[in-house]
Amino acid sequence: MPYLGSEDVVKELKKALCNPHIQADRLRYRNVIQRVIRYMTQGLDMSGVFMEMVKASATVDIVQKKLVYLYMCTYAPLKPDLALLAINTLCKDCSDPNPMVRGLALRSMCSLRMPGVQEYIQQPILNGLRDKASYVRRVAVLGCAKMHNLHGDSEVDGALVNELYSLLRDQDPIVVVNCLRSLEEILKQEGGIVINKPIAHHLLNRMSKLDQWGQAEVLNFLLRYQPRSEEELFDILNLLDSFLKSGSPGVVMGATKLFLILAKKFPHVQTDVLVRVKGPLLAACSSESRELCFVALCHVRQILHSLPGHFSSHYKKFFCSYSEPHYIKLQKVEVLCELVNDENVQQVLEELRGYCTDVSADFAQAAIFAIGSIARTYTDQCVQILTELLGLRQEHITTVVVQTFRDLVWLCPQCTEAVCQALPGCEENIQDSEGKQALIWLLGVHGERIPNAPYVLEDFVENVKSETFPAVKMELLTALLRLFLSRPAECQDMLGRLLYYCIEEEKDMAVRDRGLFYYRLLLVGIDEVKRILCSPKSDPTLGLLEDPAERPVNSWASDFNTLVPVYGKSRWATISKCHGAERCGPELPKTSSFAASGPLIPEENKERVQEVPDSGTLMLVPNLQLTADYFEKTWLSLKVAHQQVLPWQGEFHPDTLQMALQVVNIQTIAMSRAGARPWKAYLSAQDDTGCLFLTELLWKPENSEMQISVKQNETRTETLKSFISVLETVIGTIEEIKS
Repeated sequence: MPYLGSEDVVKELKKALCNPHIQADRLRYRNVIQRVIRYMTQGLDMSGVFMEMVKASATVDIVQKKLVYLYMCTYAPLKPDLALLAINTLCKDCSDPNPMVRGLALRSMCSLRMPGVQEYIQQPILNGLRDKASYVRRVAVLGCAKMHNLHGDSEVDGALVNELYSLLRDQDPIVVVNCLRSLEEILKQEGGIVINKPIAHHLLNRMSKLDQWGQAEVLNFLLRYQPRSEEELFDILNLLDSFLKSGSPGVVMGATKLFLILAKKFPHVQTDVLVRVKGPLLAACSSESRELCFVALCHVRQILHSLPGHFSSHYKKFFCSYSEPHYIKLQKVEVLCELVNDENVQQVLEELRGYCTDVSADFAQAAIFAIGSIARTYTDQCVQILTELLGLRQEHITTVVVQTFRDLVWLCPQCTEAVCQALPGCEENIQDSEGKQALIWLLGVHGERIPNAPYVLEDFVENVKSETFPAVKMELLTALLRLFLSRPAECQDMLGRLLYYCIEEEKDMAVRDRGLFYYRLLLVGIDEVKRILCSPKSDPTLGLLEDPAERPVNSWASDFNTLVPVYGKSRWATISKCHGAERCGPELPKTSSFAASGPLIPEENKERVQEVPDSGTLMLVPNLQLTADYFEKTWLSLKVAHQQVLPWQGEFHPDTLQMALQVVNIQTIAMSRAGARPWKAYLSAQDDTGCLFLTELLWKPENSEMQISVKQNETRTETLKSFISVLETVIGTIEEIKS
């Protein structure tokens, strides 16, 4: 057999397709065509047999026609000279007596992504909309949306829209659903399809004849209709009642959301609906489909925000199985925390206790944090379990238990004594930065109750030079100074050594500054130290802030049956905006607003750079990606919109400037190497309206100046002024830092 990538393959297949003996044998002929398709999908250029494949479409074999149509749709856009031949063949098949052939030909023709094809497919689509066969009408309706996408910038064809609206009363239910989808796509710029009273009632009456996908789609469209009277509202709810018992989770969720939206003025109806969907939701939480299970758990948590304890009697449904993936286990643990009550607290805590020794360290730590969350209500039982976990001497367990103890004594001061008794000895099993900080904080704040607190802190002081985390050093400074106030004799010497090291030897400026601050504070006097450092050791009111009150159902009803419960409202808004921008413009995506992100030099200068975007006049896109070729082509095609010169004294550091520009979402396309004279850099940025800014920076050391040249793809004076202001702020800030 010839090598896959050689021209011999094409020659062999071309010869076989032309062989009359093979053509006479239907199975052999189909096998040759299948080989062509197989090589095509593997990346081999099979355009050389285009003519032979077009001839192969002249057959009554539906399978062979499908293969040939797939081939023609693949190569017609790549071979414009041969595309007309493919279109003529498909147009001819659109008039075939067999409705299956007509539908396949029309679907293939609508799938051709090439300019100028609209004039050829318009008439076949109109004929297909009036075809007697339902399959052809289904294809033709979706073809309307495809045809509109090919020329999305053209005006909407009113006659075509009216034709689609009339087809909403078609006898075939799939045609009806396809009409809704097509109208939504065609009328997207005008807000989508309009659902009035006749359409809404017609769709409701046809719901029982639709499949589960069609029902879910129609329920989503019915959200746009608002009943005119209370009587009509309850008539609609009665029609929807049976869909709350559907075997499809998608239909149940869609019907539930429609109930919640329509009954927004009747909270008792909303509560009744949520009670009725408890069964389907619990079934989804136990589904073999992991994705369905995860989404259902997210919706359960959303319902619990308004109905705490709604699933309490079924708490065992949320116990984790060993074979479940990590993300589902985490969701179940979160749900269990919200279902705890006096009747099931013991069983839930025993279950969580078993999770604390799971082979997955992340899941074990999540279970410990969950016990800590429950401890705010059931303190004694939880503290006892956490204390027993310390006896396991496992590093990842000890670290999280100590962090939980730190939060617990702050919110529940009544457990302080038990925590202080459990702490001695746990320092040997903590290596993590967060765990060290939590332990040091506890030793500093409650050290007078822990006999060996000074000696544990002394071990940290002895090893401070090898400590890699500055946050631990700063926590150690604060804790030791606090403990010095209550146990001065034991802490004075080590406090002096620690202050000396932090001031004289420490390289991290934050640690050094804190050491200097405490040293100068001690010089002022102990009374002043006590006034500043001796803050409250606990604040139970913070627990009330962390446990928000019950939220009304209407606050999240519009987010039900969407991805908001999965991602969270703010994150999903960002994702939706990104996806919408990608659909609008593939070259230059529009994402979040102009905001500082990423590190710059000192914080005070970072705030200065952010003064411009805070005004709200300019919104720059982060992570804009432009190729050098595209930049060069666009740069040469535009005229300079603004040019000015800024003073620049002394040396120039390109890396610092590049970091500062990244903070304000201005990307560097190219720049000269460090030390080049003159030095050049080319920058790009885009605002949220699509206006592109291309910039050239030219540094001339002999003139001590920085020349800025900016070009725009759209003439917008105010936007240009805002962009120039951003550049001036960044360059001015870097100049001040340098000097």
